[in-house]
Amino acid sequence: MDLHPGEEVIFDGHPSWRALLAFYIYGTLAAIAVGVIVALAADVGLGVLIGLVVFAGVIVIGFVRRMATSYIVSTQRLYIRRGILSKHVQQTRIDRVQNVNTNQTFLMRILRVGTVDFDTAGTDDSDFTFVGISSPHNVVAAVDRAQREGAVALQQGGVGPTAGGPGVGQPGVGQPGIGQPGTPGAQPGAQPGGAPGAQPPGA
Repeated sequence: MDLHPGEEVIFDGHPSWRALLAFYIYGTLAAIAVGVIVALAADVGLGVLIGLVVFAGVIVIGFVRRMATSYIVSTQRLYIRRGILSKHVQQTRIDRVQNVNTNQTFLMRILRVGTVDFDTAGTDDSDFTFVGISSPHNVVAAVDRAQREGAVALQQGGVGPTAGGPGVGQPGVGQPGIGQPGTPGAQPGAQPGGAPGAQPPGA
């Protein structure tokens, strides 16, 4: 993700391998079944080899599935990227997030994974969700921090232009050559309301 000026990444993660545990279990069972069938039909050594190949394929596919999905929370945006060869990107401004909901089944709580769903304003995208994320409370905390920092920055930005800016003050105060209204500027050597300037000593 290309960051905007002043933007910082608070959370950057992928779906946890624990969220794909069912995939790994079923894949391992499939590898064992294929290995046993080949061993009974042909040769034990060949069955073991094919079983290991299938198991390795399951591990690689699971890893690619995890790395193909990225979840990012920055100080300005929520960002989801899916795919390796083809890529699908979802993003929204952090100030559009209205509600953050987490969902954990009993098994998910044991595995310490969960789903974080974001309700966003001004968008028709109803599937803005971090799925299978590890420790979902960390994501919620990251979004809360980003929103609080954004609110502070907005307040500072609103006060900055009016505090200490140029031209602030009372009219006629601190301006060179400007006296009180109705009183001409004082001439050098003349007392206000008195006679013309005194002659220098010895004159």
